[in-house]
Amino acid sequence: TILLFGKGILTYDSTTMMLIIMIIVYRVNGAIIQGFEDDVGTKTSFYGFTTNSLKNSLIGYYQDGFDKCHGTGYICIPAETGDYVMLAAAIQSVSVPSGPDKGDRPSELFGYNTETHEFKMIHPFNMFLKSPQLEQYRDLYMPSTGALMLLIVSAYGFITENYKDFSDHYYDKVMKPLVFYANHDMEMEGHLWKQLHSQKVLWLNQRQKRT
Repeated sequence: TILLFGKGILTYDSTTMMLIIMIIVYRVNGAIIQGFEDDVGTKTSFYGFTTNSLKNSLIGYYQDGFDKCHGTGYICIPAETGDYVMLAAAIQSVSVPSGPDKGDRPSELFGYNTETHEFKMIHPFNMFLKSPQLEQYRDLYMPSTGALMLLIVSAYGFITENYKDFSDHYYDKVMKPLVFYANHDMEMEGHLWKQLHSQKVLWLNQRQKRT
């Protein structure tokens, strides 16, 4: 069984018993575990990332407790040339030699003593979900990090029809609404997850808001 954790709808969901039988657990973005073990478990098999999503998560979610992506393996999503450069540097245990991330030390992102077999990459041909936003934001749009990982797993914490009933992140201390940005088409992805769930292509965790 393969399970992917997103960021919302998870709080007080009591998924621990389900997690006990999971073989592979994927996480993305600000994958905070400490303090939320009953909701999201403790196991991480793979962490999926683009260089941009990882660095933004380390900055944006640091105060919430996310300071490094932890996993037994890492799955790189090649959104731009810099992702290939970062992955090559991580495998070679050297600083990034060129591009916008020049000088960055992958060890600060992935930890020390990582080995080649711990890194994998999604084939770029698998990175496209057709969206109307392609017409207006062709150079900006790409599926969300979670969406790219979701095509191979069961999904916890991904956008559902009643997303407005839940905070943006499962670890939010106060209610924060989900914000849509131009570089992703979250509503389209939500409709797709529901369709794939109904067709039994994947399993999407859905629930009603607690009263």
